[in-house]
Amino acid sequence: MIRSIAISSAAMLAPLMVQPAAAHHVMGGAMPQTWGQGLLSGLGHPIIGLDHFAAVVAVGCLASVHPAARPLALGYVLAMVVGAAIHVQGATIPATEMLVAVSVLALGAALQWREVISPPALLGLFAVAGLIHGYALGESIAGAEPPPLYAYFVGLAVIQSAVALAAVELASWLSAREGAPVSIRVRLIGATIIGIALAALAKELVPGA
Repeated sequence: MIRSIAISSAAMLAPLMVQPAAAHHVMGGAMPQTWGQGLLSGLGHPIIGLDHFAAVVAVGCLASVHPAARPLALGYVLAMVVGAAIHVQGATIPATEMLVAVSVLALGAALQWREVISPPALLGLFAVAGLIHGYALGESIAGAEPPPLYAYFVGLAVIQSAVALAAVELASWLSAREGAPVSIRVRLIGATIIGIALAALAKELVPGA
């Protein structure tokens, strides 16, 4: 049983086991210049960035235990788009990477008690985390011309929504398969996300970690 859980969890979390991406990585380090480039950049950044991907997976898993799972998950995406727009407008938030890591840690920890967290509390957590991650992702498009900028927002919203809703379905399926609202596999996903967050925090707090 334990071996089966470990194998299943490893398979589900395989997409997370990638290295964090630097800004503009999708476009080879260049600012997107066309609508198509902006769209590809928006589609790619949250997926190749380990911390951002872990966050949206956690959001979907957290939301899955509530009847309003999909609106809750999409609330995170909306907050993330707003956060990116705030960055594009020139606002400055210090220690962004540290805040990103802390938000991932909070989301991963919340997964351990997801069945007792109320929808309003989840929405508040999603709003704060979404704003932080959106602001960080906005770095890659700040200063772009309107066509690639708007396309970036479209791509960002589409891919984040797709991942969040897929995570909702995955967590719901795992819970139904185990016949319990608290899936052991979902808890393992949360533990992995906590590990990702702690590694990111260590990198920020201890240079060279």
